[in-house]
Amino acid sequence: MLPRWPRGPLPCLQHRGQELKQQADEPTPVGNYHQKKEEEHSLLDKLTHQLQELAMSISRENITEIGELTEREEDDDSAEGDEEEDDDDEEESKESGGEEEETQEEEKQGNESHLQATSKEYTAVGNFTAQQAGDLTFKKGEILLIIEKKPDGWWIAKNAKGNKGLVPKTYLEPYHKEDGQESSEEGSEENVDVGDETAEELEVKQRFSLECCAKSSLRGNQFRASYFLQPELAPSQLAFRDLMWDAKTGTIRSRPSHVSLILTLWSCKMIPLPELSIQVLSRHVRLCLFDGNKVLSNIHTVRATWQPKKPRTWTFSPQVTGILPCLLDGDCFLRSNSLSPDLGILFELGISYIRNSTGERGELSCGWVFLKLFDASGIPIPAKTYELFLNGGTPYEKGVEVDRSVSRRAHGSVFHQMMMMRRQPQLLVKLRSLNRRSRNILSLLPEILIGSMCCIHLLIFYRQILGDVLLKGRMSMQSADFISNPVLATFPKLLEQPDVMDALRSSWAEKESTLKRSEKRDGEFLKAVFLLVYHDCVVPLLHSTFLPPFRWAEEETEAARWKVIADFLKQNQENKGALQALLSPDGVHEPFDISEQTYDFLGEIRKKAA
Repeated sequence: MLPRWPRGPLPCLQHRGQELKQQADEPTPVGNYHQKKEEEHSLLDKLTHQLQELAMSISRENITEIGELTEREEDDDSAEGDEEEDDDDEEESKESGGEEEETQEEEKQGNESHLQATSKEYTAVGNFTAQQAGDLTFKKGEILLIIEKKPDGWWIAKNAKGNKGLVPKTYLEPYHKEDGQESSEEGSEENVDVGDETAEELEVKQRFSLECCAKSSLRGNQFRASYFLQPELAPSQLAFRDLMWDAKTGTIRSRPSHVSLILTLWSCKMIPLPELSIQVLSRHVRLCLFDGNKVLSNIHTVRATWQPKKPRTWTFSPQVTGILPCLLDGDCFLRSNSLSPDLGILFELGISYIRNSTGERGELSCGWVFLKLFDASGIPIPAKTYELFLNGGTPYEKGVEVDRSVSRRAHGSVFHQMMMMRRQPQLLVKLRSLNRRSRNILSLLPEILIGSMCCIHLLIFYRQILGDVLLKGRMSMQSADFISNPVLATFPKLLEQPDVMDALRSSWAEKESTLKRSEKRDGEFLKAVFLLVYHDCVVPLLHSTFLPPFRWAEEETEAARWKVIADFLKQNQENKGALQALLSPDGVHEPFDISEQTYDFLGEIRKKAA
C-alpha cells in the first residue's frame, strides 16, 4: 500500500470550508432563542458602558496632554530666550506692552460694568408709543430714569418732564455720562437694525421675549384663545369670513385650513435646575404659531409634571383618577390659514417662581425651540417624533446656549461630543397624521386656533350655538342689538379658567353616558342637552361667592377653587340638577346685570385689521 502524502495547508482549508458549508446547509434547531437574545443585549449594554468610560478617560488624557504640551512649549520658549538675549528683550517689551493693554482693557470693561450696574439712567434706542393706560411714551435718544426694574420686563421709568410709566426694557440701553457722545454714536451704530424697525415690530418682539411671555397675554387679549374663538368679519363688514351656514346639513359649514394637525408633547429632558433661593410654582410649556417675525395665534400653555428623583425631566399627560385636567393634557390641535413659508411652532419652556427672601413672583425661561412646519421646497414635514434641542435668549437671537457648561460647540473626541449632545436640554414632540374623522372635527373650528384636544368637543358646541344664533335664528341680519344668550356671553371665560372647563367636561361626560345611541346621533338634541348641562354647571359657578378668583400658579388658590367645584358637582349629582342649590339659603351668589348675560357680537368679533 502506497504511503499517504500529508495534505498541504491550502487543501486542508478547502476541505474544512466544505464541511462548514454542509453543516450550514443542514437545518439546526435553535434553542433558548430569547435567552441568547437577552445575553446579546446585556453584552451590548456592557460594551456601550465601556465605550463611554473609554471616551471619558480619553478626554481626560487629552486635557492632561494639552497641559503638558503647553508647559513644554513655555520651557522651550524660556530656554530659547536665554540663548538669544536681544530677541528676548524685544519679546519682553512686546509682552509688557500687551499686558498693559490687557490691564487697560480690563479696567475699561470693569468701569463699564460698574457704570451699568450703578447707573439708573438709560437711553432709548427706539420710539415707543403707549399701548394702554400706565405706559410711558418716549422717543429714540431720550434719557429715562429707571425707578423700578420689574421681572416681567416692563420697568417703571420717569422722563425729563417728570412723567412716570411702564416702559419695555428691550428699548433701553445704559447711559454713560462721561462719554455720552461716544456711547450714543456707538449705540446708534450697534442698533441700526433696531432703529430701522417699526415700533410695532419691536413691541411684538418685546411681548414674546421668553422672559415676558406669561405677561404678554395679560396686557392684551390678542394672544388669548377667547379672541381667536370669535368669528371674523369679511372685508365687506356685512358677513362673517370664517362662520357660514350650511342649509343642507342645518349646521355651520366646515372650512379646511392651510395647516391642520395634532401634536403630542412627550417629555423635556436635561432642563437646567433653578437656583435655591426661589420656589418653583409651575413648570410649563407655552406654544404658538410663529413665522420668524411675529406671533400668529393664541399662546397655549401646558403644565408639566416632574418627580423629585428626576427634577431635570418633565412629563405631560399623567395618569390620574377621573378626567385628566385640560391644563395637563399634552395632546394639542393647531389650525392656521397662514401661507408664510417660514410658518412653524414656537415652544417656550418656563417656570413660575416665588423668591423666598422677598416674596417676589415672576417667570423664568428655560429655553425655546422653533419647529418649522415646511421644508425649503414648501412640502410639509413628516408626521413623526422630533427631538428638539433648546436655545437660550429670545427667538430673535442666534447661537445663545441654555446651559453653557454643556455647549454644543465643545471640542474633543467623537465619543465626548456624543456624550455632550446627550446632556443638551431637549424637548420631545410628536406630530400625528390626521384621519378623516379628526380632519372633519377640526374643520368646524376657527381657522386660527391652538387648544387642548380634550376640550375640542365643547369648542365645537360653542361654534354651533354661535352659528344658530348669528346665522340661523336672527330675525334681521342688519340688526346690531345685543343678543341674550348666557352661553355665548360666558363660554370664552372658561378658556381662562381651566378648572371650570374641567367641571363642564365632567358634567357633560356624566350626562352623555346616560344618553341612548339614537340620541347621540341627533345633533339638535345634543345641543339642547348641552345647554341644560351648561346652565346647571357653569353659570352658578361663575357667579358663586365661594369660588376665589383664578390666579395662575398659586397652589392654595387652585386647591380652594377645586374644592368648591368638587362640592358643587357632588351636590348637583345628588340633587339631579343645580336648581335646589340655587334656591337654597346656604348658597350665596354675586349679583349681576342682565347685560353680563348678553352677547355683543360687534364688540367680540375679530376685525380683519387685527
